[in-house]
This record gives sequence, C-alpha cells and structure tokens, in this order.
Amino acid sequence: MNDNRLEPTLHELSRPGRVAVTMPAPSRRANIPPELLRDELRLPEISQLDVVRHYTRLSQLNYSIDTQMYPLGSCTMKLNPKVNDAITAMPGFADAHPMQTADQSQGSLAVMHGLQRILAEITGMDDASLAPLAGAQGELAGVLVIKAYLESIGEKRTTIVVPDSAHGTNPATAAMAGFNVVAVQPQPDGDMDLEHLREALEEHGPTVAALMITQPSTLGLFDRNIVQVAKVVHGHGALMYGDGANLNAITGQVKPGDLGFDVMHINLHKTFSQPHGGGGPGAGPIVVKEHLVPFLPSPHVVLDAGGSTLEAGSNRGSSNLHPPASSFALVDPPFSIGRLGAFHGNFAVLLRAYAYISSLGGEGLRAMSEAAVLNANYIRARLRDAYYLAHEERTCMHEALFSAKKQKAQAGVKALDIAKRLIDYGYHPPTMYFPLVVDEALLIEPTESESKETVDAFCDAMLAIAREVETDPELVRTAPHTAPLGRLDEATAARKPKLRW
Repeated sequence: MNDNRLEPTLHELSRPGRVAVTMPAPSRRANIPPELLRDELRLPEISQLDVVRHYTRLSQLNYSIDTQMYPLGSCTMKLNPKVNDAITAMPGFADAHPMQTADQSQGSLAVMHGLQRILAEITGMDDASLAPLAGAQGELAGVLVIKAYLESIGEKRTTIVVPDSAHGTNPATAAMAGFNVVAVQPQPDGDMDLEHLREALEEHGPTVAALMITQPSTLGLFDRNIVQVAKVVHGHGALMYGDGANLNAITGQVKPGDLGFDVMHINLHKTFSQPHGGGGPGAGPIVVKEHLVPFLPSPHVVLDAGGSTLEAGSNRGSSNLHPPASSFALVDPPFSIGRLGAFHGNFAVLLRAYAYISSLGGEGLRAMSEAAVLNANYIRARLRDAYYLAHEERTCMHEALFSAKKQKAQAGVKALDIAKRLIDYGYHPPTMYFPLVVDEALLIEPTESESKETVDAFCDAMLAIAREVETDPELVRTAPHTAPLGRLDEATAARKPKLRW
C-alpha cells in the first residue's frame, strides 16, 4: 500500500475554525430553514480552496474516457461528443419542466417522437418506448411486455431460457419478472447449440415464454444460427428477446427485427454515446414488433395530426420526421404495463442520443460499427500469439475474448494479475472473468473511438505484460505498483467493508 499517495479525507484536512463559506449573522437567519442550522453534525472545518483542491485531486485519480482508453468488454466505453452537451444546454431544452403540458412541450415531444421512430428504424422494429430509465429497467420492461402479451392471448408461461454466457442482468430480470430461468450452452465454436435449445424447449414444454439472447453474443461473436434459433423459438410459441448491449457492433449492418427478434432494449450509453457511471441518469428504450405495441410502458409519444389523441403505434407510416400542421401528444397505450418512473424518462439523455444519431446519419452509424469491429479484430490479431484466444477460428465482432490460462499454466499469473499490472501502464483493466464460460477471461472492447496509435499503445502494454510473466512473474502478481493503493485483500474488503471514517 502506497500510503504517501493516498488523498486525505476531508476530516483529516479539517482544522478548527476554518470555513469555506461565511454564513449570515444569527439576526439575519430568519428565512433559513432550521434543519440547515444544526450544530450536532460532525462536519469538517476546511477552507474553500482546500475543498476545491481535494475534489480536484480525487477526480484526477479517476479513469475516464476523456483521459484514457477504457477497454471494458461488453461496456462500450466510447466517446461522449461535447456537442451533445451543448445541445442539451440550449435554453429551450434545459429550462423545460416535466410538469409543462404537452402543448407547452411540443419541441421536446418532437425530439422524443423522432427518437422513437429512429430507434425503431435502426433495429427493424415497429415502435419504441423511451420510458425505461436504464438498460436494466429496459430489460424488465421488455420482459413484462412479453408477459402481458402472452396473458392477453390466454397463455400463462413461466419459464425464460437464457444462454449460460449471458449478461447477469438477463436471468436476474427474468426472475424479477416472476419467471423461472433455464440456461442453455453454446457450441464449442461459440454459436448457440440448437440441439440443446430444442431439448430445453421440449423439456419445459408450453411454459417457455421467451429466449433472452444477445446478438452479437457476450463471447464477441455473431451467432450464425440466429435466424434458425428464432424459428425454433417461435415454432414453440415463445418470443425472442434481444439484449441490445452489443448493438454498437451491428448498427447499420443488420436489423435485429429482421433476424426474428420481437423485443429488444437499447443501452443508449453504449451505442449512442451517453456518459456512463455515477448510477445515472440513464436510458434504456425498448423497441418492439407490432403485436407488442399495445403493451408498451406509459407515457408514449404519438403524432396527433388532427387534434385528437391517437393510439400507441401511430408512430409508424409517417414519411416526415416532423410533419407540418401537426402536434405531439402523450398517451397511455391501451394495454400498457404502466409507468416505470415519474414523468417521461431522462430527457437530457434521450436528447443526447437524438443529437448523436442525427449528426452521424445512416452512413455515419454504419461507419461507426465497422470501425468498432475493425479495432477489435486488430487487437485480436496483435495479441493472439501472446494470449489464448477463446475462439481462435472465428472473426470477432466489437470485442475480442482472450484468456490468461496460458499465463496461469506457465507462471501462476491470473487474469486479475494481468489486469492489475495494466494499471501501471496507465490503462483501465478490461473486463475480467466474464463471460463465465471462459476460464481466466479477459474481454477487450476498444470501440470505434480509439485511433490506431492508441490501440497500438494498449497492445504494446499487453505484450509487455506477457513478456513480464515469462521473465518476472512476481512483478505481475504483486501489481499495481504505481497506484495510490496496491493489491488489496479483496476477500476481507468484501466481508468487512469500512463504511465510516
């Protein structure tokens, strides 16, 4: 542990009598709520400059896409264009209030309606809902839409099938929605095992409601059986749920709706450039085929060309993004699963996605996915001799899946050790130990944002670490050496966390 580089806490910086802001004298505090004048709180006494420097130093310890390559596999840590922030700061958007009526919010509703139509077009679906406040909530909304649809046709199905390489949110979402979860295995080449899928469908019979699957998969591969998978699932009376986490790899190349998906959520922070982190705000729109439109969450933005409230689903078939002599209305779809939160979703996040898509256009989105796949395959080619490739015979999509089992066998160096050593080279570690089906997994996703020079520098660091494993494995096993904190006792930290200072 390198204690000399640790940032002191505010209480450690505190000195009696120091203040950052001078409060009014007691005689002038009449309008200050009493709860703000409590004396019993153990607050630090510190100058304003020290407060600023403290938080600035903390921010400099953070990894950020604004400062470094962020190669987290399956997270798509890409550029957040600053022009998006400028657009959201425009007074007409920034000053909008969620309690304003639809008549007073036509510009904002026009953006939301346009984004609904754009997302439906990109994914080959019939309509979209912007209501979900995060990708995980979008998953829940999509599964609840499936559940409501099946119940509307008199079917109470209780099982959802997921690949055992799926994101952990998939089985969690299914369980939260009241379903039992059944896992199916991939083939050795990474594609879904159709025989195992058929066996699972036969075993659980008419209880199967849906298959939840990511395309491309969390193995970084495009499942070549996907059309046949959809036919098998639909033939069983179940629906296809698409996890949109990896949409960045196929945008402009193929539409999930054309592959047989009935519903899919979209992580706007992954594909359409919204900032990550901080617990939000986020957005996880869902897109659906026509038979699921009446069950979308509320509220839903529709075009009202004649002054009357239209049904959900009326977004389809309009050739202009914002037709003249029309207005936009918020409606509740006829069999809606209900509201997922207050008001109409996180509007500033939706606005950023609208700006990003509009600035790139169709050709730009296509180039985006092509560059993302090219970068990932370039990393795959540069590192394939140094690290074990999980699927050596396959071209990867947006992310390359490696394994440290070669280093583990040679010198007892694990994926965690390599990830920690990468910190010393100035990079955030890639995703480790996921997907679970690959031993000592290292999942690397460069996105389209990184230049060849940046990708080369990252690959040079990974190759240098591979050489260190051969010449000085203890150096790697005890990393990081330059971070404020060295190797932590993670088991103790998890069991006995220090939550107070």
